[in-house]
This record gives sequence, C-alpha cells and structure tokens, in this order.
Amino acid sequence: MTFRPDSSFSLVSPHISDRLPPSDTPIKLGILASGNGSNFEAIAQAMENGQLNAQIPVLIYNNPGAKAAARAANRGVETVLLNHREYKNRETLDQQIVQTLRQHDVDLVILAGWMRLVTSVLIDAFPNRIINIHPSLLPSFKGLHAVEQALQAKVTITGCTVHLVCLEVDSGPILIQAAVPVLPDDTPETLHARIQIQEHRILPQAIAIAASQISHQTARREIAAK
Repeated sequence: MTFRPDSSFSLVSPHISDRLPPSDTPIKLGILASGNGSNFEAIAQAMENGQLNAQIPVLIYNNPGAKAAARAANRGVETVLLNHREYKNRETLDQQIVQTLRQHDVDLVILAGWMRLVTSVLIDAFPNRIINIHPSLLPSFKGLHAVEQALQAKVTITGCTVHLVCLEVDSGPILIQAAVPVLPDDTPETLHARIQIQEHRILPQAIAIAASQISHQTARREIAAK
C-alpha cells in the first residue's frame, strides 16, 4: 500500500492564529507586483476582514497588462505603472520606485510577485523594510522556477517562505514559512496552486510580524532620544 499524504496538510512556522497580531497604528504598505495580483488580494482581504491593520497607499506594477493593477483599482488603491523596459538599468528603475514609495509615505515594501531583481538603491532606501514571498522552503530552491526545481529534485515536502530582502537573491532573515507536501502525481501547476493557498495565509501574518518589529524599533529610538 502506497502512502499518500493529505494534500490539505500544511505546517506553518511560527504558528499563525485566526487573528493577526494587533497594532495601534495602521502600517502603510507599498506593494510591487508584476502579474496576477493574488497576493495583493490576500493582503487586501485580510485588511477587509479586520485581521490586518494596514493601508495600501500605492501599488506599483511593471507590466502594462498586469491583473494586479486592475485588482488594486477595483479596491480604490492608487496604481503606478513603472515599465522596466523604459529604464536604462535596474538602478534607474529602482530610483523611480523609491521616489514613488516616498511620495506615498510607505512604511513597508511588499514584493508580491515582483519579477524583477532589486538593487541596493531600493534596499538601502528601506533597510529591513522590504518583504518578499518565495514558493519554496528557503534556503532550498532559490531563484526562478522554484516549483519545478522541487519536482526535479523529487523532494516530498516543499512550501513557501516570506523573508526580508537583501542583495543576495532569495536570502535575508526569514519571517515565516509554510510546508506543503509534494504528491506523487503533482505537476508544476497543481503543486503551485497548493503552495499559493499557503502564501495567501502567511503573507498577511508576515506583514504583521514586520510591522511589530518596526513598531518596537521606533519605540526604542524614541526612548533613546529622550
């Protein structure tokens, strides 16, 4: 008899509850997206349900046809197209991203399916305040095609990770992870679909964790300045 893991099984670390950690002041999120925008939708839904105390002043997208822009517009979020094809290099694009984010006074930057490598221009402007979500249990399967990498490696468990961004791709301190079983008959599409379910669970939680860290850092600076 062949053991077949429950496809609904997931292990999240740290544990998440139905309600996210509360905060007194809503954190302002600048979201960067390149495609469908399902992670944006998960964040917006968590806010709508009262689970996450946040605001989204702006969504930046780089592909003119990105569905994320339509999702944001439908929720009354301002959208800004910064087509990377119109910039001479990544640094020039990131300079415009930084300017746009600062114009909207954001506290935290969320790479929600942002399919562009970020440079020190953006990272230095928002140190330890940029969050990325990646479809693997980092440090395994960094970079592109993480789901396909997992299938090729024949692992039995993969998942997703939310982490702070640093210059090294898919590195930086991990905020939260969720494990997802790999089934014997999985394809890239079926496995990615189950991973996305967990992405949508843990991304709002990671934002709450990061917001709490920022709040504590701010409080310590204020105490030190007295």
